[in-house]
Amino acid sequence: MTNEELLAQFGPREAMEYDVVIVGGGPAGLASAIRIRQLAAERGQEVSVVVLEKGSEPGAHILSGAVMDPIALNELIPDWKALGAPLNQPVTGDELLTLTETDATATPHWLMPRNFHNDGCYVISLSNLVKWLASHAESIGVEIFPGFSAAEVLYHEDGSVKGVATGHMGLGKDGEPTDSFQLGMELHAKYTIFAEGARGHLGKQVIARYGLDAGKDAQTFAIGIKELWEIDPAKAQPGLVVHTAGWPIADNTFGGGFLYHLENNQVTLGFVVGLNYENPYFSPFEEMQRWKTHPRIRAVLEGGKRLGYGPAPSTTAAPKPCPKPSSPAAPWSVATRATSTPRASRAATPPSRAACSRAKPPLKPWPLVARKTNSAPIPNPSPAAGWPKSSTSTATSRTGSRRVKPWACS
Repeated sequence: MTNEELLAQFGPREAMEYDVVIVGGGPAGLASAIRIRQLAAERGQEVSVVVLEKGSEPGAHILSGAVMDPIALNELIPDWKALGAPLNQPVTGDELLTLTETDATATPHWLMPRNFHNDGCYVISLSNLVKWLASHAESIGVEIFPGFSAAEVLYHEDGSVKGVATGHMGLGKDGEPTDSFQLGMELHAKYTIFAEGARGHLGKQVIARYGLDAGKDAQTFAIGIKELWEIDPAKAQPGLVVHTAGWPIADNTFGGGFLYHLENNQVTLGFVVGLNYENPYFSPFEEMQRWKTHPRIRAVLEGGKRLGYGPAPSTTAAPKPCPKPSSPAAPWSVATRATSTPRASRAATPPSRAACSRAKPPLKPWPLVARKTNSAPIPNPSPAAGWPKSSTSTATSRTGSRRVKPWACS
């Protein structure tokens, strides 16, 4: 049965009203929810915020190790250390290797590009960070609905975004309702924030509906295969960050590998391949398995045990790929996509002020946002609230270098 037929037979759907609905419980969505509640508290307002997360719990769909610059977290939650944020392992060293099939050449530290110098950063589990952000968000009044995926964008008659609807439950393999069938629920909001990640299906619909990508360069994408290992304690080097280029990547595509040493004798590693390859028989998963046989990588993994693995898409930088920041129907702001900042594809920063602050053209620091027209105002980022005076401002880390790590896609 089609969605229209289901609604005609079992509808109407129940609806809940909120000030802000956020689609996606990753770093972007949770950081947005936390900041909105913070601004509301500062101004003595009550703003209801709900986050929809398709996973069984926040962080359930994130298998990722990451190198994280805490600059944005310092601004979003200044006392994160006292609150127990899982940033436990500082970076202790950086290596950039160019691989051949049997050998590796290390780039001298002084020749490494600035974005590969990770002093002041931490090697983290992004899943653990998301779980902690979710716990903190709930402690300040954010509602989180895990296990509910947003399946449909709802619109007002004037074309503005009204909210979203969750997917139906209890459908059989043939698409017909079973005895346990239950209609999805509508969530209406003054503001709807789409923080779905690299290629969100609702974000695609909204961008297409309002033509927000008109005149922009085509977005480029990559696929990353990631694994978590427990290794021999004698081989553990907590805090070491290793990136590789070259073998086994062919000249007609782009990509590379990473291997980060976490605490507790664990390493997180991955292999990222651009999705522009022309060979239909090319397999990113098999290329990663070849990469793991390289002597420098195999030496770390031998005698260890793989604890988990999975794929993840990511956006990659293009000269001008970002959707327009506004449309006739609603204002927009975008953080969950590539920027033009040349940055290794494994950095993680919750998107407060630092997110996209080095991007060109100028971008604002929230995920894709749709605002209901003629709605009462809610707290809005402003210089007085701790946001940059200009969307082109560049954040400065506590080490003094003008570098920001705006992506969360490792």
